[in-house]
Amino acid sequence: MNFTEFNLNAQILSGIQAEGYEVATPIQAKAIPAILDGRDVVGLAQTGTGKTAAFALPLLQHLMAGPKGQLRGLILAPTRELADQICVAINKLGAKTGLRCATIYGGTVNYREQYRTLRGGIDIVVACPGRLLDLLQGGKNSREQANLHQVEILVLDEADHMFDLGFREPIYHILKYLPKQRQNLLFSATMSSDIRLLADKVLNNPVSIKIGESAPANTVTQTLYPVSEALKTDLLETILQNNAVQSAIIFTRTKHRAKRLAEHLGHLGYKATSFQGNLSQSKRKIALGKFRRGELKFLVATDIAARGIDIDHISHVINFDMPNTAIDYTHRIGRTGRASKLGAAFSLITNGDRRQIRSIEHLLKKRLEECIIPEFDYKAKAKAP
Repeated sequence: MNFTEFNLNAQILSGIQAEGYEVATPIQAKAIPAILDGRDVVGLAQTGTGKTAAFALPLLQHLMAGPKGQLRGLILAPTRELADQICVAINKLGAKTGLRCATIYGGTVNYREQYRTLRGGIDIVVACPGRLLDLLQGGKNSREQANLHQVEILVLDEADHMFDLGFREPIYHILKYLPKQRQNLLFSATMSSDIRLLADKVLNNPVSIKIGESAPANTVTQTLYPVSEALKTDLLETILQNNAVQSAIIFTRTKHRAKRLAEHLGHLGYKATSFQGNLSQSKRKIALGKFRRGELKFLVATDIAARGIDIDHISHVINFDMPNTAIDYTHRIGRTGRASKLGAAFSLITNGDRRQIRSIEHLLKKRLEECIIPEFDYKAKAKAP
């Protein structure tokens, strides 16, 4: 389905063309008409399917029909990185519309500055629930209390991840500050009982859309590399030498290991950095920016990067450590093979990961290929970073 078939405003079509979008993805083809019709929508979509544009384009279309410079669109997102990414996408798609998007999240960002953002002529806010609730409740100054009285469309993006991060209560509190008459859009990778309860509370007779709920994109090839824990670093070096890895996120289980492995790759001559919770927000933003621009080849990350990072040129995802759940695995490998591009996922697995692998294969409904590298010495003495 071509984007011209949605009868979008010419200024929005200009943004679509500037971003190189041509044919709508399945989630876009199903969600955009329903949202344009004013329906509430609950969308279950695998990562990398284009759901940001699925809600951003009809949101822009709706807001162009009313007064500008008022906060009429609110998007809640689980992480700062995803909030930034959504806002950047909206500002690009809506570059010719005159509509303005801004982000609201915690960390080192100044409270008063974000309060002024909410009151300063912004049309769309993408917010993390914790800081937004703080602003709504008055924060450090009860006289500086933001309001959401004019919000016409609410989007809950990656609702399951927001609940995973403990934002259940803030979300329910934020709902109390919103007008009762509004359009509601909820997107999630999974439909747990908690998310179903949220949908039942928030959505009014919604259109339900399901696009590959649990499986990763079929553009991602998946390979397992059995190895002992002690030889993981050595095997990773061999894998990187033997494969045309253009750009990769390498996932580790802990922040400390991410930092050490990134430093080790740097000593080997690779352009790499870590991306984990011990870094300040500014340093994480700088690291992500460099990786996005191609100045860094490897981003060694904890699961903080497993969702929401949308960078087209990621050729590989490497699980140095396996994630805790099968669903987390699908989110990790969903960082590659996005928007119909080809990608590859390599997982270094130990005997202790075998039960997890069975769980992943059960979820995916297929066996994953295992690879033994003939020239690698699986009995060598380890040299861990």
